[in-house]
Amino acid sequence: MGRITRRELLSSSTVAAGTSLLGLPVLGEAEASAPGRRLKIVVCGAHPDDPESAAGGTMARYADAGYEVIALYLTRGEAGIRRKSHEQAAAIRTAEAQNACKILGARPVFAGQIDGGTEINAARYDEFSKLLLGEKPDVVFTHWPVDTHRDHRIASLLTYDAFLVSGRSFALYYFEVMTGTQTQSFRPTHYVDITQTEQRKRAACFAHASQDPPHFYDLHTLMSAFRGQEHGCKQAEAFVHHDQAPPGPLP
Repeated sequence: MGRITRRELLSSSTVAAGTSLLGLPVLGEAEASAPGRRLKIVVCGAHPDDPESAAGGTMARYADAGYEVIALYLTRGEAGIRRKSHEQAAAIRTAEAQNACKILGARPVFAGQIDGGTEINAARYDEFSKLLLGEKPDVVFTHWPVDTHRDHRIASLLTYDAFLVSGRSFALYYFEVMTGTQTQSFRPTHYVDITQTEQRKRAACFAHASQDPPHFYDLHTLMSAFRGQEHGCKQAEAFVHHDQAPPGPLP
């Protein structure tokens, strides 16, 4: 499928009818200020494998539709491999993230914080906002903030602050990871059917070999099947849309 520009997307009969292309969020006419520019999607996760496990199927669908897709990792997973130094683990997990992004058709970006030691303060807010807003995103996904993992909570709050700094300029969605053990009290507002892209999501997650994907992906298989039942398809990913963000309706 060829790339879709803002002008082509906004002039399509699908958008005119108020529905969405391929079941993905569509932005309004106010976003047509740069004709010919591809819509940009950024998925912000705390560690390598978070964007892929939470929204890999959706990322693949966006990429297939011609959108520019970025996986923004807050850290390089420095504390994520036993008996490896931070430097060794970061090198391994960075390579895994790069391979996963190739599978999904995404571009990896790293925010430079340290796994297990992430910080949230005025300087970190400013640093992250500059990085994220420098990408000029149209749609952003990040962790639901009620989560047992500190790094996940920090990634969520940094993203939310950038959203406020931007003047609420992009559609903001929250995703779930390891629901029940990490994400808590998550009540979806939107779903994306990933039945056709689940195998690519699986391959991207299994690219993170250091993280024992046969173990962690089992729960995501159950999650996508359950969300699919809720949505009326075989497999789906679920999201919460921030109600003060620009609309991103799903069919």
